[in-house]
Amino acid sequence: MTRSVGLSQQERTISNHKYKPYHPKQHSKTNSLFSLYSPKFSIYLLITCAIIFILFQIQSLQTPPSSPFSSLLPSWTFLNQWQKVIINTSTSISTFNHDHNCNNDQDNLTKSMAVKLRESVTFLPLKDLRYSSTAQQGHTWFMSSMYDTHEEGEVQYQRFPSNASKGRVLCLKGNDTHDGAWNYYALAWPETLPYNSTLKKGLTFVSYNHYNYDNIWHGLSAMVPFVAWHIKNQCSLVPPRWILYHWGELRIKMGPWLKSLMEATFGEPLHIETNYGNQESENNMIASCFEDAVVMRHNEGGMSRQKRIQVYDLLRCKARIYCNVSLEGRLSEVNEGGLPVVGMTMYMRTGPRSFRNESVVIKIFEKECQKVEGCRFIVAYSSNLTFCEQVKVMSLTDILISPHGAQLTNIILMDKNSSVLEFFPKGWLKLAGVGQYVYHWIASWSGMKHEGAWRDPDGDPCPYSDDDRRCMAVYKGAKIGYNETYFSEWARGVLSEVRIRKKEELASKKKNSDHAIPSGCQCSS
Repeated sequence: MTRSVGLSQQERTISNHKYKPYHPKQHSKTNSLFSLYSPKFSIYLLITCAIIFILFQIQSLQTPPSSPFSSLLPSWTFLNQWQKVIINTSTSISTFNHDHNCNNDQDNLTKSMAVKLRESVTFLPLKDLRYSSTAQQGHTWFMSSMYDTHEEGEVQYQRFPSNASKGRVLCLKGNDTHDGAWNYYALAWPETLPYNSTLKKGLTFVSYNHYNYDNIWHGLSAMVPFVAWHIKNQCSLVPPRWILYHWGELRIKMGPWLKSLMEATFGEPLHIETNYGNQESENNMIASCFEDAVVMRHNEGGMSRQKRIQVYDLLRCKARIYCNVSLEGRLSEVNEGGLPVVGMTMYMRTGPRSFRNESVVIKIFEKECQKVEGCRFIVAYSSNLTFCEQVKVMSLTDILISPHGAQLTNIILMDKNSSVLEFFPKGWLKLAGVGQYVYHWIASWSGMKHEGAWRDPDGDPCPYSDDDRRCMAVYKGAKIGYNETYFSEWARGVLSEVRIRKKEELASKKKNSDHAIPSGCQCSS
């Protein structure tokens, strides 16, 4: 639950004002003067005189004089009463002065404690170099002193304030874009923020990305946990600001594809914070503290496959609404003969990992598509399309054919159960590591079918042995060739499977009249 800090202003700056030291002698002198001249003391004195006068009158009426002079002398009873009044009055005045002194002492103690709490806030480097060899494991080197909250199958996150932070809020300072060890974080109680700090109202998303925010796959992997957290909270909390870090270094933008997807998902323009942590002087930087902050630093780590599918369903749905594309996708589209339309798209790259003989490869797949009634063939270049144009192309695609690369991240925008064919240059299988399987994973996480990969056996020669890591520099951006026989058979097999599946889906829809495509995006915990 979000905890209210209880501040009335939109943003409150804590000045460098220092409290004056406490002097007991000066305090005692002030109390003495107060006891003699205060309005309350005058009231006490007036009441005492009135009580004495009343008692004197009562006593004179009740006690008959025993001698000619007795009327002029007070009785022993009256003297006893007088003594009690004096004692009670003195006690009241003494108690008043004591309470006043205690209140002043308490006030000064509270102020002193507040000063100490502010001065005790300790800023630590965002990037802890002690963990550089395990930067993505455990606590990571980003905010290494903090622990994540993690429920089974859910996203790992940190939230401030929370029980885990003991009610303290997150504060950040520094805007270094080259070394995360020069940017800092700290925790502080909202009532005693550090000097020279500004409180930012509302929810703040703080992202750590081990790679970057320009590449759409690496950027999306850093954004998915925020969407998961958004769903977990019934999609009710939308951040007015985002703060992006790469290795603790500040980043002030993300790629346009990713930015558009996040704006579509959260329903409002994305504001990436860039104006906090400005440095006034070498040793005096302004800190920003946040009323409510959520920090992600493990990407999709710890999330179950079902949770990931839920996230990608929401992303796809929101993107189609944002771009005014039908939520129904390919399910209801049929040709003139009543057969379901099968969309085959070649999604091309230019430059590294593009096809060496592009026109030949296009003809191979186009020829196989023409053999299947209802197959529609499209060639598109990812670099030439806006975000919404990519959303539309993917909504028309049942079979995506594309080289390995970030553009394949668009598979999340296709209908679920769609198929993906992937192509690699020579040498990747031995040298590229687990990263070459990322689109196998994302296909599984988003409910797609990865139909395998073709790996070019031929390519530019490497001056070292085939298993030498230095060869990856040669193979990484190499062009991809083709095998006409293999490509034709591969395309025929996938087309046949997709056509059968589409027929079954269409028949199921006709049979079940209550089977309706939802008109809006689902969002549940």
